[in-house]
Formats: sequence, C-alpha cells, structure tokens
Amino acid sequence: MDKELAESGIILIDKPEEWTSHDVVNCIRRRFAIGKVGHCGTLDPIATGLLVIVCGRATKLSAHLTTQDKVYSGALTLGVETHSEDRTGEVTATRDASGVTEAAVRDACAKFVGPIRQVPPMVSAIKQGGKPLYKLARKGQEVEREARDIVIHSLDITAIDLPHVAFRVHCSKGTYVRTLCADIGRELGCGAHMRDLRRLASGPFSIGNAYSIDDVKSWEREEFLARMTPLGKVLADLAQAVK
Repeated sequence: MDKELAESGIILIDKPEEWTSHDVVNCIRRRFAIGKVGHCGTLDPIATGLLVIVCGRATKLSAHLTTQDKVYSGALTLGVETHSEDRTGEVTATRDASGVTEAAVRDACAKFVGPIRQVPPMVSAIKQGGKPLYKLARKGQEVEREARDIVIHSLDITAIDLPHVAFRVHCSKGTYVRTLCADIGRELGCGAHMRDLRRLASGPFSIGNAYSIDDVKSWEREEFLARMTPLGKVLADLAQAVK
C-alpha cells in the first residue's frame, strides 16, 4: 500500500470552543505528518461539535460531504442584537423582550420550518466582489447580500427560560444558524442573537463517534491511522447509503 493511500480516510473530531476548524486541520497535519488534510463544513470558533476531517485521497470527497444536511443543538437570547448575530459580536441594539411569551416563541419558530430564503450575515466567508464579507465587515462596511435558498427540516424548542431559548435544528447545507436566531428575534420584534451552538450530525456522521482534541494529542501516528476510517470503507458506506 502506498503512503498516501495508507493515510487516506475520515476521522470525526469534537471541535472545542475557541478552536477554528483550520486549527483542528493544522493540529492533525502537523502532529501526524499527513500531507493532505481538510474538513467538511466550517464551524465558527464559538461553536463546538462534529467536524468531519478528511485525510489523503479522502480530501476529494469533501465537496460531496459538505453538501449534506446538518443537525445542531443551540440556544438564542432574545432582546439583544449583535453585528455578528452571535454572543461574540458587538451589541448593535437592545429591546425589551419581557412581553414575549413561550407561545409566541413557538409560533415564531414554526414559521421558519420548510424551504426558506436566508440572507447570509456580513460576518461570513462568503465572497462578494472577490472579497470575503467578514473583511468588509471589519472595515465597518455593509453590502447588500443575495438571499439563498435553504431548508429547515425541523426546528424543535427543547427548553425556554426567557430570554433564553434552547433548540435543536435539522437543516440543509449553507444554513447560518446564527442568522436563523437573529431572524427569529426580528419575527418576535425584540431581536435576538445566538448564544451557543453545537453540531450533532453531518450527513451520516454523528458526534457520538467523534474523538476529542485531547484524544488526538495523546496519539502517535500509528494510533491515529488505526482510528481513522479507511477510504475504502468510506466509499463502500457512501455507495450503500445511496442505494
């Protein structure tokens, strides 16, 4: 078996908060001396949870795997809007949310289930005029963004402790959950931002099968390769899934 094939496969990582997705990729590339490493779907530093890491020839699957549905758990806070639409951003508006009822929250969330159009946030990596939006946002610029078609397959409220609302969402690729939180706040008339986010699933992959960064740091190269799902099995599983 050639070296690249031997280090080709997928491993699931539970990304910790404050790490970027690229930090995880770099950690694996450098620690285990693997030439090609990528990931399937960026998680913001504020978010935790499932990151699908592809190595070697499996990096060619990243475009396909990135298009699959995602499942997240999260929480939003009513009454405060931020420029990034999450708790890390600068506060841009505050409104009284004391009059919002649990019933109103559930009704508002129900309106976002199904095919919807979503305007991406300024603080995102989407390029406009060849420049990522977040770079324009850093300069204080805001440009018009084209709405995108997404699908919210389900949006379940798991707990309400106003002004905080916990939820679980199953959505299509390209969904910005922080924008969903902000849009729910706008629907309620009080504004909102995303407080927490955790990815639970991506396509057929589940957080229950993911390894922690501490696990990764404890391994030597041979143990990492042994933990990785080999490319052949990944391809066989994907072929079985489409039958």
